[in-house]
Amino acid sequence: MEDELDEVARTANFSGVVRVEQDGAVFEKAYGLAHRGYNIANTVGTRFAIASGCKAFTALAVVSLIDDGTLSYDTKARELLGDDLPLIDDEVTVRHLLAHRSGIGDYFDEEVITDINEYVLPVPVQNLLHIEQYLAILDGYPQKFPPGTGFAYNNGGYVVLSLIAERASGVPYHDLVRQRVCEPAGLAGTEFLRSDSLGEGTAIGYLPIDGEWRTNVFHLPIRGGGDGGIYTTAADVSAFWRAFFAGRIVSEQQVAEMVRPHSEIPEDKLRYGLGFWLHESTSEVQVVGWDAGVSFKTVHQPETGITRTVLGNTSDGVWPVARFLNGIRR
Repeated sequence: MEDELDEVARTANFSGVVRVEQDGAVFEKAYGLAHRGYNIANTVGTRFAIASGCKAFTALAVVSLIDDGTLSYDTKARELLGDDLPLIDDEVTVRHLLAHRSGIGDYFDEEVITDINEYVLPVPVQNLLHIEQYLAILDGYPQKFPPGTGFAYNNGGYVVLSLIAERASGVPYHDLVRQRVCEPAGLAGTEFLRSDSLGEGTAIGYLPIDGEWRTNVFHLPIRGGGDGGIYTTAADVSAFWRAFFAGRIVSEQQVAEMVRPHSEIPEDKLRYGLGFWLHESTSEVQVVGWDAGVSFKTVHQPETGITRTVLGNTSDGVWPVARFLNGIRR
């Protein structure tokens, strides 16, 4: 398998880390560079941004507040938003937002944005440090359909969730994720980092522009929000799955609710729960992320404990490697 994987990685110009856990054994290998300017190689312990992989963390932080009674699935967004974001339908609930069934307009609509490397945020990235600052880019998008009547993947909806969680709990969102998700799961290498202060052992995201590799520092918020931006390691991803299914982050009742299909997406051969993608016909659970200079996919099989994770610091490098791993079945 390793020789074939090496060839797939070489052909895809893959830069990142692969980790596979199966039957108590762990295979992991790093490829490419964490920092191209200083020729620093990725290692199996390198931290990577995981873009929308962060939505699972946001969902868990929110559901933990449901577990303790601070919120409920039926809490209406308007109760916490007040006069903010007036175009959001008053009937939108926390459950709608978690399941991508809110129908709200999306500031980062992936049906419209086809070239992730070309997208530029409508405000300077350094102005997106705290969740309340995201209000400036969330406003002005009309409702697309009545809440609960359909599925539409929605980045802005998860920023709204992070805002709701912060206001309901009185704890800043980034601290809330650390306290409610990372610490119970033992994720020592997982946190929201500033893009202008990544620190040692962290991969910089790269994208091709005008024939050269450039960093993504001008493309993403300086610190991620509810829809993306947390950094993690391959080992922490495995620990995350174990903690989640063991009920150490939210109750086992809530785990079952989060991985229960809430929507069918036949065109993608997938289903969706609450914060997690689901295989179209098996119990396999997925978390996926994609952004400028970032690609990520992790797949977990609850019955067998098999986990396949690929983290990358380019926009598209992960996908050929993830497809190769998906083809290796027991």
